[in-house]
Amino acid sequence: MPERRALGFGRRPDDAPPATSGGPDERPWPAGAARLDEDMAVGLLPPRPARGHKGSFGKLLAIAGSLDYAGAALLVCRAAGRTGVGLVTLAVPETLQPLFAAKVVEATTMALPEADVEEIDPEPALARILDHEHDALVVGPGLRPGLATAELVRDLIDSGGEERPPMVLDAEALRSLASMDAWWEGDRRAAVLTPHAGEFKRLRTGSGIEPDADGDLADDDDARVAAAKDAAATWRQVVVLKGARTVIASPDGEVVVAPFENPALATGGTGDVLAGAIGSLLAQGLAPYAAARLGVYLHGTAGDALRERFGDAGLLASDLPDGLAIARRRLATIAERRSSGKRLGFRVRDDAIAVPEPDPAPA
Repeated sequence: MPERRALGFGRRPDDAPPATSGGPDERPWPAGAARLDEDMAVGLLPPRPARGHKGSFGKLLAIAGSLDYAGAALLVCRAAGRTGVGLVTLAVPETLQPLFAAKVVEATTMALPEADVEEIDPEPALARILDHEHDALVVGPGLRPGLATAELVRDLIDSGGEERPPMVLDAEALRSLASMDAWWEGDRRAAVLTPHAGEFKRLRTGSGIEPDADGDLADDDDARVAAAKDAAATWRQVVVLKGARTVIASPDGEVVVAPFENPALATGGTGDVLAGAIGSLLAQGLAPYAAARLGVYLHGTAGDALRERFGDAGLLASDLPDGLAIARRRLATIAERRSSGKRLGFRVRDDAIAVPEPDPAPA
């Protein structure tokens, strides 16, 4: 009679996979980079006054989306709202405004003048954008490629010698920058650049760096840190090099690395969610480097929570925004507990301990 296997989900010793090494927890931490952790994220949370109103928490203008990539714009808007911004406006070519107005619920829309159907006319579009009241911009997710887009991006990053609101540059905005000579020179608006490895290589090539000079930007954490640090200093902007162990580099040389390594996030649209989260935090008053770090932390934490639910595959970018709000709530709870001196557990307050009066001395 053949031997039966035990019922259940156990694995026989001869079925076990060979031992492996070099997993995420065993890899050395990259030199010269701090770890983005809960303590750092708690310290970055913007204030949330109890008597605040929607105007108190910032106004974000998103220049995103096209007919082929409508979802990118919708993800940016939803992520921004879930990260706490008070108001979101989505700016799209005027012929597309009815389409997007029917899709967004909480956000408002703004029509941008066109030179052709679905193609922004850069000069009047810029005038309308500058005339719109906002505290931060997100530019690029889902934008239609073309010379008109590149011209608008070039005009937007130029500060004009004025103090203009900060911006997040992602996707098509990054590809536009890569086509420009020395785009970082002169008076530039403060920005957070959020490239994945491919976009980063194109930007570096446009900056005169040979394509292979930075090394392996997918798996070599030391190479990723060194390249992002050099790029941030050259471009004078905050750089978020996305991927496993996302690198956030400041122009002044400070670098932090996020601990998240999550294959569930390797799906279309998750970068748009990150752009919306960082833009939301910029609009709420955080400086670019602070907004980038907190946005990456909230995004990574939300992704890890969804990985626990769905596993390594099957996560949708539209699943992420709700997780951003939950992750922020957790950080806010920790911050409140720390500020009030509370601790978890059953500690008894000193003033709650009754001290008996001494017995009177015998007569």
